[in-house]
Amino acid sequence: MSSLINPSKKIAKITPFYYGWLVVLASSTSMFARNAAATLTIAVFVFPMSESLGWSRTVIVGAAAAAGLANIVVAPLIGFIIQKYGNRAVLLVSIFLLGATLASIRWVTNPIQFYILFGIGRLMFQSPLQIGATTVVANWFVSKRGRATSILGLSHSVGMGLFPLFAQLLIGSTNEGWRMAWFWIGISVWVTALPAVYLFLSETYGEIKDDQKPKEYDSDKAKSKIQNKEPNWTVRKALRTPTLWILAIAGMLVFYIHTGVNIHQAAFLRDQGINPTAAAASLTTMAIGSAIGSLIWGNLLDKISSKIVYMGLSLWLGLTPLLFMKVNSELTAFSVALIFGIGLGGLLVVPPVVVANYFGRRSLGTIRGITEPFVSLGQSIGAISSGVIYDISHSYELTFPIFTFIGIIAAILLLFLRKEEKHT
Repeated sequence: MSSLINPSKKIAKITPFYYGWLVVLASSTSMFARNAAATLTIAVFVFPMSESLGWSRTVIVGAAAAAGLANIVVAPLIGFIIQKYGNRAVLLVSIFLLGATLASIRWVTNPIQFYILFGIGRLMFQSPLQIGATTVVANWFVSKRGRATSILGLSHSVGMGLFPLFAQLLIGSTNEGWRMAWFWIGISVWVTALPAVYLFLSETYGEIKDDQKPKEYDSDKAKSKIQNKEPNWTVRKALRTPTLWILAIAGMLVFYIHTGVNIHQAAFLRDQGINPTAAAASLTTMAIGSAIGSLIWGNLLDKISSKIVYMGLSLWLGLTPLLFMKVNSELTAFSVALIFGIGLGGLLVVPPVVVANYFGRRSLGTIRGITEPFVSLGQSIGAISSGVIYDISHSYELTFPIFTFIGIIAAILLLFLRKEEKHT
């Protein structure tokens, strides 16, 4: 009976390679599917839903902002739930809810219905699917944690590029096409993620040598082998360290840059004289850069200090937005989007790996739940502040030096990271 509920243990016994890679595969499907509720996906629906329902565009995109603020409260709870019930249960429930709520948007007739349904889906996108996928992979890998997590980042980037295209194809040329588009997007979430997570995801820790299949598929034995080789922090002890709060604040700063650039990029390019089609295409180019970046930064994490990698990422994110000020053609627009996208790929990989490297696996879910609200806060402030600066000055140019300043501050802050004594 237990093998029907969770077949992963049975599958692991016949897997001829390290089972953690199948865990990566399963987690990657959830990272791919979460993009059904991503900002770039809902952007495709803004025009047809506004025309069909008579809602303002602000009302439609406001659902994403509202969910972001709610996530500040929800994220710590998700971390606690993961720690108590496991990543597999959280991912299965989250994938089901994401698919069900998005599919149900087909029948909405008023903004309240939309905010509830999309808000739930967006919350699944922000906390459970992000924290759950990265945490379970960090639990399985130590020596190749960066490489394994980079595959998650690659999967997310592919979804970031494909879901908006899929949505546009489903919508077609009619304003009413958006209803069936939401329905089939919801179904696609179930199809792409539920089977793999159900079949392959397991909570069991891998051994320290990630490239080898464990001799025994036994959680207690696997854990005992790594307890004396990596940090093993409790939540209570972690909360008392400067390291945790440095990582939380640094996360807030780099994600401030991420959203401040990302959400206003197309509008800025339009202001620079780039045609609408090319401005939209630059977002796809950015997704390609993100896919490349996730692999680059992930491999760097396995070769050099994660502290140095995070500092480098912060400087990359701070300095590359300045290149947008030099955009004067479609070629430069695509080039800058690609370069900045490489930094975005790092954001999918570096912060979760660094947290795992510093605090270990024992309470990782809960600790991630504590740091994640800072990410949501940074994203919200970044989006709003860039908009406010534009409304006051009628230009985005002042925002780019601000991003540079914030990136440098984040790098300096990370300079003070230090390995704490291991606590059990």
